Amino acid sequence: NFRERSFKPLRKEIGFVFQDPAASFNPQLTIGECIAEPLVIHTNPSPAQARKRVGELLESVQLPASYADRFPHELSGGQRQRASLARALILNPKLLIADEPTSALDVSVQAKVLELFREIQQEFGFAALFISHDLAVVDMLSHWVGVLYKGRLVEQGIGHQVMGAPQHDYTKRLIASLPVPDPAEQARRRADHRALLGI
Repeated sequence: NFRERSFKPLRKEIGFVFQDPAASFNPQLTIGECIAEPLVIHTNPSPAQARKRVGELLESVQLPASYADRFPHELSGGQRQRASLARALILNPKLLIADEPTSALDVSVQAKVLELFREIQQEFGFAALFISHDLAVVDMLSHWVGVLYKGRLVEQGIGHQVMGAPQHDYTKRLIASLPVPDPAEQARRRADHRALLGI
C-alpha cells in the first residue's frame, strides 16, 4: 500500500484511459477543461499555456483543437475515447494504463482507436499496460502478455508465444474460445477445448 503523500509525485508519471469514456469526464466541464485538469493540478500553467497544450494533444489524437470548447455529450464514443487519451498524455507520462479502452465502443470504431493507440505510443514513447478480456486487442497491441486467473498471474511471456503456444490450461481455454474464419480450424479448437474439459 502507498501512502498518498509518497504516491502523489508518481501520479504525474502515470496516465489513465478508462473503460467508459462517457463516465470518465465531468459533464459540466468542457473537453478542454477535462483534458487540462491533470496539468492544472500538477503544474499550475497559465490559461494560455494550458489551452495551447490541450490543442496540441487534441490534434495528436486526430481531433480538431476546436473540440476543446465542446462538452462531453457533444462527442461520439470514439471521439470521447480519443479525448480521454489526450487527457492521459497531458503530463507526458512514462506509463499509460488503459483499462478495457475499447469495450464501450462500437466494433467499427474499435480498430481505429486501437490503431491510434499504437501510433501515439510510437510518437510519445511511453510504456503501456493494457487490461483487456478481448484477445484480439491483446494480440494486436501487446509485446508481453500476462494472463490472470482468479486474481493470480498464471502465465506470461512474449505475446506471440503465449497466443501461439499457451502453457496454462486457462490460457488454452481462452484461445480455444476465439472464433476463427476457417471451419476446420474452429472444429479442431472446439475439440481441443472439450478435451481440456474432459467432455
